[in-house]
Amino acid sequence: MATFTGYLRSRGDDMLVELLRRRPDLAAPSPATLTSLAARSTNRTGLERALTHVDAQVLQVLETVVALGPLRRDQVLQAVGAADPADARAVTHAIDEAVALALLWPQEDTPDAPLHTSPGLAEVLGPFPAGLVPLDGTAEMPARRQAAAQPPRDPQELDALLAGAPAGARPVLDALTWGPPVGVAPPAGSPAGQAVAWLTEHGLLDQGDARHVVLPRAVALALREGRTHREPARAPSLGTEAVDRPAALVSAESTAAAERAVRLVAHLVRLWGRTPPAVLRAGGLGVRDLRRTAGLLEVEEAEAALVVELAGAAGLVADDGEETPSFVPTVLADEWAATPLPDRWARLAGVWLTTTRTPWLVGGRDERGTVVAALDPELHRPWAPRLRRSVLDVLADAPDGSAPGAERVVETLRWRTPRAVPPTAAVAAVLAEASLLGVVGAGALSPSGRALLGAGTDGAAEDATAPALPPTAPATQASSAVSVSDAAVTGATPAARALAATLPEPVDELLLQGDLTGVVPGRPTAALEDLLDRAAVVESRGGALTVRFTPASVRAALDGGSTADDLLSELATRARGGVPQALEYLVRDAARRHGRLRAGMASSYVRSDDPSLLAGLVDDPRLARLGLVQLAPTVLAAQAPTGELLDALREHGLAPVAETPDGQVVHTALTVHRVRGRVADRARRRALDGAAAPAGDPTARLASLVRRLRTAEPDGAGTSTAAGSDLSGPDGLGGSGVPAGGGTAEPAEALVLLREAAAERAQVWVELVGSQGVPQRRLLRPVVVEGGRLRAVDAEREAELTVAVHRIASVTRA
Repeated sequence: MATFTGYLRSRGDDMLVELLRRRPDLAAPSPATLTSLAARSTNRTGLERALTHVDAQVLQVLETVVALGPLRRDQVLQAVGAADPADARAVTHAIDEAVALALLWPQEDTPDAPLHTSPGLAEVLGPFPAGLVPLDGTAEMPARRQAAAQPPRDPQELDALLAGAPAGARPVLDALTWGPPVGVAPPAGSPAGQAVAWLTEHGLLDQGDARHVVLPRAVALALREGRTHREPARAPSLGTEAVDRPAALVSAESTAAAERAVRLVAHLVRLWGRTPPAVLRAGGLGVRDLRRTAGLLEVEEAEAALVVELAGAAGLVADDGEETPSFVPTVLADEWAATPLPDRWARLAGVWLTTTRTPWLVGGRDERGTVVAALDPELHRPWAPRLRRSVLDVLADAPDGSAPGAERVVETLRWRTPRAVPPTAAVAAVLAEASLLGVVGAGALSPSGRALLGAGTDGAAEDATAPALPPTAPATQASSAVSVSDAAVTGATPAARALAATLPEPVDELLLQGDLTGVVPGRPTAALEDLLDRAAVVESRGGALTVRFTPASVRAALDGGSTADDLLSELATRARGGVPQALEYLVRDAARRHGRLRAGMASSYVRSDDPSLLAGLVDDPRLARLGLVQLAPTVLAAQAPTGELLDALREHGLAPVAETPDGQVVHTALTVHRVRGRVADRARRRALDGAAAPAGDPTARLASLVRRLRTAEPDGAGTSTAAGSDLSGPDGLGGSGVPAGGGTAEPAEALVLLREAAAERAQVWVELVGSQGVPQRRLLRPVVVEGGRLRAVDAEREAELTVAVHRIASVTRA
């Protein structure tokens, strides 16, 4: 178990399953052998993904081991400065996390075994881990960088030496002590330049080049008293500085916001069902249509963009695919509208949490300077779901009622994922959207928002192998009708039940007044809200809903199919004190004027100066499909197109001709139809989709994969023959996840051996194939294996070389 590959082979099946669960990118696509798994886990992409999710404490531990070399656990605690018992427990937990992720591995199965870093980790962490010059940094420096004197390694010796230093020497060292260890050399002859010259002469600085100086690692560790960091990284506490909100306030504001979000989406569906907006040529909603929608919804354009994107992500509106495309509601919109309010909100909230859409970017400009449109096909960002969940997780871990601002959330995320800190503007946008949706109330996570997170986004499974999630719609239970008490606990998901518990009981009565206004003392039921939406105009919302009946609103109800008696009967059923006389007069007068003018639609017409030619055509059953209507003795209107009308009349024994609107005769040409051929075979596409779909229990699948890796592992280890195979891929594997070179494991194993040798600073025998095809065997010490190239040092020839890895025929440990 002296190598990283040997360590993976020695791990139990349960530990390997846990590794694949924690780092799912290692299992997709499936590796062929454990050696291939080792190659994939040590390439730059795999290490970057693993480091993206570690916290600052784990990152400190990794930097410490990279900077100081293999260390025991107690040495790591001492180097990080974990003297306090609480810090010691935290650092020990961080070490366990790093080992579980295979970023650190013990040389032996003993508690005090030295810990090594994963091969390739030093290159990913950067040139100066923990702000120190790398272990082999001075060995690779040119001769001009070597100090004239040996640097002191003891703090007492260093203090004694600095006692005779110029006045500006100590500030120079203080500026470089905790990194980065490279500084700009001051002008020669200046006081600072004289101090730097003294420090260089006494071995406390190295001359990097003509303009830079380098602090040797021995001097830096002496100044730090052997520590790699000032102090252990500690998680920030949100409970001490965050604003506390009463639970009642959080619940009330979140409930009101959730109800409002559902109402706005429902209103949008109704608006676009009547007047669908056009789809831009490049896809998306036009700026004017968004502005018009915001005006009809009576919200700001940013909130209108969120409502539009929510409806699109939930599948409630979509491009109709017509020749002149428009955004129209889908059949899912009717199913969604038929469910209780808590279920409707839970679906919207679940979609918002998992969609890759980024509504807050609408209205801005992309890299080409084009305004970003709502529903733009390019508005997908793979990291959006991870950002939303990480922000809400911060609020979920804070005490109940805590309302941290965007800056405090970013500070916490800087601790949790220091290598992937989101911009403050993006975090603020997520918090604003969560507030508008009711996931957050008064700045604190609401009970329904907490249930949304705890339920795993209402059943939407998160694929951890991908950097982000596709837009998914949580399952909801459809209902044929909405009951009066839709606030009852009928939710299909925990989030819906949590919201239902905070919703007030709906009100099914209306207080009508003589000034043609009405007041609903609370949240109206679905039936009452539908009546008011058809026949009244909303004037204000708040603790009570105030509406006004106008001639235009009453006419709209009559246009929808209601009669005066039906409308007055519905109002009387729900009016607490009856229908005022003024309102009854308004409804009766509007009904009396309604329908005096009538309009219809005709696709074509037939006219003749001789009424006898048209006689009997309307009543002829053979022409019933044309939908003929007599408008005058000499004019008939038809519902059929002009061409179909001409053909039918000619079959009837008549001789019609077509004419233009100004009466000019035109002769129709024969229409030749064509259809676009299909590019792909649907059956084959369905088969591919089915083959790619995951199935079964994830843990069971990972356990089966581990057993298969052990079965496929070759008996020999330590020598790898690439046989001319291409090792230039990110993990030495082919595009399908199978090692190159005819499906054998040798290319991947060669890559692992090179990375392990680079991490251990060990020498290996490498057989290189030159441009003429002649092999050459050389003893090399690998330095970096990255980007399909090997940079190594040939100690025998005292030279450094860089070679493409596909020219490596074999690798053997020296």
